[in-house]
Amino acid sequence: MMHDDPRRWWALAALALGVLVVGLDATIVNVALPTLADELDASTSQLQWIANAYNLVFAAALLPAGLLGDRFGRKRLLLASLALFGVASLGCALASNSGQLIAARALLGLGGAGAMPLSMAVLPGLFGERERAKAVSAWVGATALALPLGPILGGLLLDRFAWGSIFLINVPVVIAGLVAIVLLVPESRASVAPRIDLRGIALSATGLALLTFGAIEAGERGWGDAAVLAELGGAVALLALFGWMQVRLARTPGGHPLIDLALLQRPRYVWATLLATVVSFAVFGLLFVAPQYFAIVEGSDALGTGLKLLPLIGGLVVGSRAGERLLERLGTKAVLGLGFALMAGGLAAGATTDLGSGYGFAAVWIAVVGAGFGLALPTAMHTALGELSAERAGSGSALIQAVRQVGGTLGVALLGTILAAQYAGPGDSRQAFLDGMDTLLLVSAAAAAVALLLTLVALPRGAPAAEAAQSADGIPV
Repeated sequence: MMHDDPRRWWALAALALGVLVVGLDATIVNVALPTLADELDASTSQLQWIANAYNLVFAAALLPAGLLGDRFGRKRLLLASLALFGVASLGCALASNSGQLIAARALLGLGGAGAMPLSMAVLPGLFGERERAKAVSAWVGATALALPLGPILGGLLLDRFAWGSIFLINVPVVIAGLVAIVLLVPESRASVAPRIDLRGIALSATGLALLTFGAIEAGERGWGDAAVLAELGGAVALLALFGWMQVRLARTPGGHPLIDLALLQRPRYVWATLLATVVSFAVFGLLFVAPQYFAIVEGSDALGTGLKLLPLIGGLVVGSRAGERLLERLGTKAVLGLGFALMAGGLAAGATTDLGSGYGFAAVWIAVVGAGFGLALPTAMHTALGELSAERAGSGSALIQAVRQVGGTLGVALLGTILAAQYAGPGDSRQAFLDGMDTLLLVSAAAAAVALLLTLVALPRGAPAAEAAQSADGIPV
């Protein structure tokens, strides 16, 4: 344990920096696609794979990464994942053709899939329950900051350096993170090494990858496309078979399923995970449409578009800092409720945008959404983390990340379909885009409002700090 070691805050900084660079690669490449098309002579299909290879492998590898961390050591697997991420970043920067870049992006996703859940799973070994809310808030803040920071940083680098710079920037950060984790983060693992559920790994990885791919394709080809329906149907069938086999394995003496099914019997874990997924749904929708609004309606370039997302970062910082202070005083329900209320209100305000609104109006409602984001997501993640057992902290963290990843991907695909349906209509293209954006934001606001209602009605009562104390005694450290 390092609960009294002052170096724990340096360890947290290293973990936060690590997940920041992992998160950046989910969005930073998007601003480089036009450049990659010219430099690598990449086709539209190749560009899609360059963008999506990361997400496909990331989604597929999350659950296995958590289990392997529980078995072989979370620190060990975290170091291996970050090292792979650094090597893959170098491979991306040195790629001379689209095929090499796609392969390196897939390796990036594999490294990121290990780094994300395991960096969260080691937090209880660094912080006691009184400080854990602040630590989780910092971790979540780093992952959330990466989403809008990607386009900003990507625009700055591409404006001054070659396209490989958007990947090379990861390497020194990863090296620093590896050194800090070796020196500062304690090892932790399950007291009894869980068996490797190979069938569960194969089914979950294939099902999640196919679901992610189907959602991406649906956003481009429509939900009624025969291939999309086949992909989504196959994903549902595989995941249903995976769930059935997990239940069967859990009932078998000596069985070790990939997912700790006991977590699904803990209402606070289930509801906190679902609520965190709603946050991802709403914010991914905002990040999908806002850059397009700034480019299409306001005529901003890539860098200007990224800079106009700064109010989201400002709101996020304010919300997360306020959430730390409000959590012990008011409890989970109040902080989550306030967060979802701000998100719903900000998104609903954004849904009233017209051609004459201007950036000032956009900055205000985006900042309000950011504040709600900063309140809701760290609180939901802290609540879920407090429910994890000593034996399965890695796989429990991975399940949270997997559900959020799928929810965010499906959300972007669904909301993108809504936008495309409106944008394809007759009339002025800017007005048509605004009509689609307003509808999209209204749907996101409705999702946040439903989450607010579920928080008040379904989430069990209790101050998160106290409940974390009850469950933290056995958390691996």
